[in-house]
Amino acid sequence: MPGLRRRVRADKPRNVGASRGRREEREEEEENQAVTAHPSIVVQFTVSPVKSHHYSQYAAALRTELGRAIPRDVLRELHTKRATRHAAIALRQFAILALATWGLVAFANPLVWVPLAFVQGFTVFNFTVLLHEVVHHTVFDRRRPRLERMLAWLYAVPSGISSSQFTRWHLDHHAELGSEEDDPKRHHLSPKINARWFKLLYCSPALFPIYFRAARRESSTYPETLQRQIAFERKVSIAAHLAVLALIWTIFGFAAALRAYVIPVFFVFPIAFTLNRLGQHYDIEPGDPAQWGTLMRGHWFWNFAFLNSNYHLEHHYFAGVPFYRLPALQRALVPFYARRRIRWQTYSGLVYGWLVENRAPHTNWTTAREHTREDRDALAAARHAAPVDLVRPDAPRR
Repeated sequence: MPGLRRRVRADKPRNVGASRGRREEREEEEENQAVTAHPSIVVQFTVSPVKSHHYSQYAAALRTELGRAIPRDVLRELHTKRATRHAAIALRQFAILALATWGLVAFANPLVWVPLAFVQGFTVFNFTVLLHEVVHHTVFDRRRPRLERMLAWLYAVPSGISSSQFTRWHLDHHAELGSEEDDPKRHHLSPKINARWFKLLYCSPALFPIYFRAARRESSTYPETLQRQIAFERKVSIAAHLAVLALIWTIFGFAAALRAYVIPVFFVFPIAFTLNRLGQHYDIEPGDPAQWGTLMRGHWFWNFAFLNSNYHLEHHYFAGVPFYRLPALQRALVPFYARRRIRWQTYSGLVYGWLVENRAPHTNWTTAREHTREDRDALAAARHAAPVDLVRPDAPRR
C-alpha cells in the first residue's frame, strides 16, 4: 500500500472540542459530514481538513458493501439513540465508582479490596468510553452542544484527560485509520519496540508518561487556541484527581488512599487500557480496509467490563451506532464476516499472541504464526535429514 507523507497543517484548521461555537458546528455538519453508501446512515464524525483522510481513500468500496450487508430498516433501528438508556448506563457507572470507593476505604482484607480495585480501575477507564459516545454524538437523537459539552467534562475528569484533546485525537484516528503517520494512535502510541518488556510497560504506571508524551506530541500540531483549551482542561482534571486523593488520605489515612485511588488508577487502569487497546487494531490484515480493526468475539463479561467498546471493528464500520447497540450490530454483520472470511479473536488469544508469541502491532498474527510454524518445521526437517556424504564414491580412501 502506498505510503502517505504527513501533511503540513492548514492555515485555518478547525477548532475541535469544548470551545467550538454553534455556528461553527452547524457549518461543519453541513459541509463536512460524509454520507455512507446506505442513504439512511450518516457517519457521525467530521474528518480533519489538515491530514490525508487516509481511510476515505481506501474504504469507499467497503462502505458500499457494508451499506448493502444489512437491511435498511435494521440499520435505521441500530442508529436509533435513546438518551435515557445512555443516562441509565452512566448512572450505573457512577454508582459502581461510588460503591467501589466505599468498599476500598472500608475493607482492608485483600480478598475484598483486590477485586474491588480491579472494578474501580476498569470503571475509571470506562469513563473514556462514555466520553467516546459524546465525541460521536450518539447520546442524544440530535445535536445538543451545551449538554454534550457538560457531559464531556463529566466523563473526562474521572479518567483524567482533556475532552478537547480526546475529541481531536479520536476523530483524526477515525479519518486516518490505516495510516502509519497520520493516525495519531498508531503513530504516537503504538509500541515501536517489539519486545515483551517494553509492551509490559503499557500495563504499568509507565503508561501515563507514555500516553501524555504521545498526546503532547500530537497536540503540538493543533491550533494555539485548541492547545490552550487542552492545557486548561488537563489542569482541571489533574487538580480534581489530586483533590480526591488528598481527601481520602486526610480522612481515612494512607492505606485507604492506596487501596481506593493509587492502586486502581496507577496499576489497574493501565491493564484495562492495554487490554482494550489490544482488541482494536493490533491483529489486522494491512492489505484489506475491512480488516483494519480486530474482530472480537462478543462475550457478556467483556461487554460489561468494557461497556461494549470491545466491538471496535463494528464501531469503525458504523460510528453512529450507540454503544448499547453494538452487540446487535455484530450479530447483523455475521454473514458479512463469513463472506469476507474475517478472523475472530478473543482477549485470551490476543494476550497470548501479544506477550507469549510476541507479535507486532498492526500486523496479521495468523500469517505470522503460519510463517513461524513453517520455519520451525523446516528447521526440524533439516535436523532429521540423513547426513550427506561429500566424498566421491570413486575417490580413493586413505
